[in-house]
Amino acid sequence: MSILDTINTINNAHNVSTTPIPGASTPAATGAGAMTQNDFLKLMTTQLTTQDPFNPVDNTQMVAQMAQFSQVAGISQMNQSLQTIAASLGGNRLSDAASWIGHSMLVTSDIATPLRDGSYAGQFTLTDPADQVQVNFVDGNGAVVHSETLGAQTAGDMSFAWDGKDASGATVASGPLRLVVTATHNGQSSNAATATWTAIGGIQSPSSGGDSRLVTGLGLLAPSDAIRLA
Repeated sequence: MSILDTINTINNAHNVSTTPIPGASTPAATGAGAMTQNDFLKLMTTQLTTQDPFNPVDNTQMVAQMAQFSQVAGISQMNQSLQTIAASLGGNRLSDAASWIGHSMLVTSDIATPLRDGSYAGQFTLTDPADQVQVNFVDGNGAVVHSETLGAQTAGDMSFAWDGKDASGATVASGPLRLVVTATHNGQSSNAATATWTAIGGIQSPSSGGDSRLVTGLGLLAPSDAIRLA
């Protein structure tokens, strides 16, 4: 009996199935009854040390067993290589992230940056209904550049947009602004959680196997930071 035959016999005794299920993945057995390469080598060594000196193992049979062992080891290494290739073709590869260039992404932030048309846009979230909601855009000096009163609002997400101009049509903002959304209910005021749209202008490739980064008006962001893409 060859060593591989012995392995199959032991696997069967431990109820280790080697028959693949149609349409399902077939991961390598790792249970207590599974045979590993180390077990194979131990069995081969035991076979050599306990063979009958008057009837030793035939050299041809030994070479065949070694060839079978090499084939099994080669298949295992090939499976590992295929898994590595599959991982490199996942969602973080450059070609996937590059397709986002030219779009805008909504991210959790209280900083609003101008989009390609010069407008500012985002959304805020109210945990409770509000009697009045006020949206302020504040510059780096703390001055309110633009303010809107939205009146009573229900709980949930609400989108907003501003073209960056004043009532006369003159552009009054062209850089990052801090967004402050104040909700008032029964005389009590609180700041609402905000998210803003930012334009995607480029992609930065990973330096050492990390994830790609998107170059945006808010700096370098990961694709996973996006709430929505437009």
